[in-house]
Amino acid sequence: MKFEEYQAEAKQTALYPNRLKNLEYPTLGLAGEAGEVANIVKKIQRDDGGVITDETRAKLKDELGDVLWYISACADELGLTLAEIAEFNVEKLAKRHHRKS
Repeated sequence: MKFEEYQAEAKQTALYPNRLKNLEYPTLGLAGEAGEVANIVKKIQRDDGGVITDETRAKLKDELGDVLWYISACADELGLTLAEIAEFNVEKLAKRHHRKS
């Protein structure tokens, strides 16, 4: 699936107050979902000796999908596309990498 397709599909499921005028709502959701990812990884270290089981991988896949949804919603609120965010990020990282080489 391409970023544009994902963002369009995700937009259809975005039901929250003051849509496209409310960056706070998806930002708080993003923080919450990222925290859930971090909590799962913490438990991998604490309970599973750092071993990622198939069950845990599935949980992470689910939570990372929620993170992606909220990133998409934040992008919509800012009038950005996921593709342009990704392209900007890759360019930024390439410049940083080049400076360190």
